[in-house]
Parts: sequence; C-alpha cells; structure tokens
Amino acid sequence: MIPLPPSARIFLACGATDMRKGFDGLAVMTQKVLEQSPHSGALFAFRGSAAIW
Repeated sequence: MIPLPPSARIFLACGATDMRKGFDGLAVMTQKVLEQSPHSGALFAFRGSAAIW
C-alpha cells in the first residue's frame, strides 16, 4: 500500500480507457475530460478494458 497524505486528491476515470494511448495520451485525457492538470500532484486512475476472445 502506498501511503498518501490526507490532502491527496484522487480522480477516477469511469468507464473503460484505451490504455494503448500511453502516458502522453492519458495526460491529454486528464486535461480535456477531467479538466485537471496532470502535473498537479493528484493521483489519476484509469481502467482498461479486458479483451475477450
């Protein structure tokens, strides 16, 4: 478990995210969809979708 300070802000992106975007694509999503700065010090969590074959 990673200890977080009480003032830490955590943002959860609901729904499946295309994890092939990489860090740069997720940073752009953070700015456009969540309207937050990826450099703010907050924790952003994304969920990928599992491929079912």
